[in-house]
Amino acid sequence: MNGVIQAESSAAARSRSGGDVVDVVVAGAGVVGVATAYAMARRGLSVALVDRNRGPALGASYANGAQLSYAYSDALGSPSLIKKLPSLAMGADPLFHLKGALDPGLIDWGLRFLAASTTAAHNASTLATLKLGLESQRAMHALLERHPIAFAHAVAGKMHLYFDPESLASAAKTVALKRRHGAVQQVLTAAEAIVIEPALGAAKGLVGVVYSPEDEVGDPHRFSEQLIEVLRRDYGVRTLFNVDVQDAEFAADAVTLVGTAGARVTGRTLVVALGIEAKGFLARQGVRVPLLPMKGYSFTASAGPRAPRVSITDTARKLVFCQLGGKIRVAGVAELGSRDLRVDPQRLAALVATARESLPGAADYSGIAGGWAGLRPMTPSSVPIIARPRERLIVNVGHGMLGWTLAMGSAERAADLLLGAGQF
Repeated sequence: MNGVIQAESSAAARSRSGGDVVDVVVAGAGVVGVATAYAMARRGLSVALVDRNRGPALGASYANGAQLSYAYSDALGSPSLIKKLPSLAMGADPLFHLKGALDPGLIDWGLRFLAASTTAAHNASTLATLKLGLESQRAMHALLERHPIAFAHAVAGKMHLYFDPESLASAAKTVALKRRHGAVQQVLTAAEAIVIEPALGAAKGLVGVVYSPEDEVGDPHRFSEQLIEVLRRDYGVRTLFNVDVQDAEFAADAVTLVGTAGARVTGRTLVVALGIEAKGFLARQGVRVPLLPMKGYSFTASAGPRAPRVSITDTARKLVFCQLGGKIRVAGVAELGSRDLRVDPQRLAALVATARESLPGAADYSGIAGGWAGLRPMTPSSVPIIARPRERLIVNVGHGMLGWTLAMGSAERAADLLLGAGQF
């Protein structure tokens, strides 16, 4: 559309939608979809937001790690990880599992992942994600200046823990690369880290950390709920919940999103932000996206006697600790290829046991009532897909483990695809 919203000319499309034709229909009200609705609406566009759940951010966005890791953009695929894959595939790590090894989709994704795991590809993906992360940070701050919503947001800083010199040295090289491109990070010895975060005194065998002092935390579910209220009140955004998106009908001047129970909503452009469900939906529109689900778990507990103030990622055990509104959120486990949303008691128990081993005083581990599981949509390169594959269709998917971190910047890029580059 060359940066210009075209005038609606189809009365038939208007009647099919059950209401006025909007400029933009956003499919998916996770944190990426809600942020995208905001980016579109604040530019003066009329927006309808559609989701199958009863409210926003009830899928992968609901209880994730809660870290806003703007400076930690490291791609998953790397030469060091490739060396570990045989042992990981054999079950050497209790928090990593590979599902559906003979699935053609997994095989195709895996080949792409291998190609994205060379040193050059890893560095390129890391820098591309860093750029998007820093855009997200600016966009989040601009939003909060306009609309000071409450979601347990804090600039807590973040530390990545390393327990062997080789891993720390490799991380230091990536830090040096990212610092040249705007990341605020530094490598600290264990003693230096403990001065900043005394809770790390319980981290046995700690060699050093990568410290990102400007990284933040916040509750993505609460953020989405609060932003939805702003969107309805200040921007007139229509929300359609309990509508499971099934298909889309494209016409010359409009696109109609078709949902369950005869629900239909029509707009001039459709933005797909459906997380892992985007793969099947887009395939029905003739658009292929290389996505694979990675199931993750979390639990939220009362803070323990040595709860960290700084957000923590234990790189050896692949889990995160985040203080959130007086509670501790712990997230981890990677089940690549799993499509089962049920909370497996054994996986949850392994997560709790590993967290207790990592930071025994961080949480009240005896008072955990239950856990959460969600499917994170992974691309082989770890870089989200923000694209306009055809007229009247924008794709904003594949954010993997950084959906919360990258949501605001991805939303801005999606809006720019529609209208051209703008300002915050």
